[in-house]
Amino acid sequence: MGKSTLLRQWQEAARRADAVTAVVDENDVHGVQQALVELARQLAEQAGPCKEFDKAVEQFRREQAAQGEPMPVEGEASVSSRVVTQAALGAASLLPGAGVITAMANPDAAAQGLDRLRSASQARARRRGARGDEAEVSRAFVAELERLCRRHQWVVLFFDTWEQTARYLDGWLLRLLAEEFGAVPANVMVVLAGRDELAEREWAPLRAQVADVPLEVFTEAETRALLTARGVTDPGVVEAVLQLSMGLPLLVELLALARPHTVEEVDAGGDLADVAVERFVQWITDPEQREAVRACALPLQLNEDVFAAAARPQAEGWWEWLCGQPFVNGRGGFKHYHAVVRASLVRQQRTHSPQSWASAHLRLADTHAAWRIAVEERLPEAKHWEDAAWRRHRLDETYHRLCAHPTTQLTPALEHVVQAAGQDTTVLRQWVETLEQAAQDTADTALLAWSTRLREALADDEPALACLAGLLAHGPLGPAARSWAHTHRGRRLYLSERDEEALIEFDRALAHDARNAHAWAHRGETHRWLGHHEQAVTDLTAALELDPTHAWALAQRGETHHQAGHYEQAVADLTAALELDPTHAWALISRGRAHQQAGHHEQAVADFTAALELNPTHAWALISRGRAHRQAG
Repeated sequence: MGKSTLLRQWQEAARRADAVTAVVDENDVHGVQQALVELARQLAEQAGPCKEFDKAVEQFRREQAAQGEPMPVEGEASVSSRVVTQAALGAASLLPGAGVITAMANPDAAAQGLDRLRSASQARARRRGARGDEAEVSRAFVAELERLCRRHQWVVLFFDTWEQTARYLDGWLLRLLAEEFGAVPANVMVVLAGRDELAEREWAPLRAQVADVPLEVFTEAETRALLTARGVTDPGVVEAVLQLSMGLPLLVELLALARPHTVEEVDAGGDLADVAVERFVQWITDPEQREAVRACALPLQLNEDVFAAAARPQAEGWWEWLCGQPFVNGRGGFKHYHAVVRASLVRQQRTHSPQSWASAHLRLADTHAAWRIAVEERLPEAKHWEDAAWRRHRLDETYHRLCAHPTTQLTPALEHVVQAAGQDTTVLRQWVETLEQAAQDTADTALLAWSTRLREALADDEPALACLAGLLAHGPLGPAARSWAHTHRGRRLYLSERDEEALIEFDRALAHDARNAHAWAHRGETHRWLGHHEQAVTDLTAALELDPTHAWALAQRGETHHQAGHYEQAVADLTAALELDPTHAWALISRGRAHQQAGHHEQAVADFTAALELNPTHAWALISRGRAHRQAG
């Protein structure tokens, strides 16, 4: 009946032509990596695992999670650095007049200097790119496309609701088609379904490869044909549908499915979409099914569990029936109402029955809260925001509480946005978009103003910093939330190599809440990076007094002791950190190097080996283990 319907029909046609297909829409996409993971998942369902892509994504996530790497310490130079410096000095000695220079140059000292330079350069690069380099993930995705194209006639990638998903994917798609990530096979097709035309300037170089398929409203003949196919043939009724729908495909379809018998049943005033949706729901003859349709418009997305919570026990067994309705879309585990239908049903319920509206949203909020608490039972608190299921339940819970009581729930919602800004930009976007949806659904002026402010901040070159600045300047945040906002700003500034600004933010964080262990720990890490070992140990110790289970702070203090040459204290802290988190590869490498510096080569080899079992691609662990073997003879 419209672009999404046509897209689904094309997907079926592509599969009949031996194509492997995948489709994403606004529910799947809040960033490039998220879109690629969903596309790869669907491709793998049809053509087998995308192993290389999965490895690249895992590596990308490891890099995002990495908090830093061990800094170089004084000692024997690596083999590679010795080879490079000796070769360079040897070559220099052949130059006229170079004898004095090379005679003064100590190859071992030069090699150690190169080791330090390499390590510092790598560490700074990690700080700059701590959010990960998505180009590697994109290159792995293109490699999977090439593999699939050798085995199938076509690979077709569908992007629905491009008017929304383009904000994340348009630039990436242009780079993909310009083959920045590798040669794209000729039998890859990309289909974009959206309301707007492609930007002329950006897409001009590819215009010859683009086929536009404009979808207009139904002609009168097409509307009459559809009504006839649905059994609506009374001339007066057909004329009334023609006037009411104005050829809008979804509205024609909804009115046709209602099968009105008289002009009076069609001819009603008011908003077109509301009238059409109301007519459709009215013609669901079972009153309990009709109420289930209304109730299930309130959640942002539906699966069978959410359906059961929204529609209540009397709707048991109707999930498949609901999924078969023409206004329900979606793939995989989640479905959602067409935006026109949902907006109309939501508006009707809010305006016609505000008490029932609030009660229904509170019930759904409590349901998601219970599911969130169940997830928390298997996760340490520090891992909550890293878990996708936890984030989804917290997000939906926040949305429903905002819808029920926007005035009282605005501050808690903004404080959650503070924490979302401490994650990656994809998570922050999801929270801002959910606040926007709540603002639209409640029509609350304060919420509308905040959603606009945060949307504008997201367009900044540094969206997290901009959002946090707006929240600190205008938000009704409590002291603890303000402390977290400054902590997350400090962390972002540190990763951007703006160390002095980062220290100021951490100072502000602690001024608001001296019990913020993370602020102490991150300020300590910044001091460690700057070589302020005593201040680093003091701050990290303060963090650990507040939270003795903070494994990352223990590892940071251990690395600080290591850099200061206090190897026994380093090993003690790093061992304690690993007891709390045995998967901490960075702590294993740091402890191994402390053992190595203390001359305990067997323990060093054991730690490097354990780190490599966690991450076999860790080059520094391989180098360090090789060096330990050599030192042990």
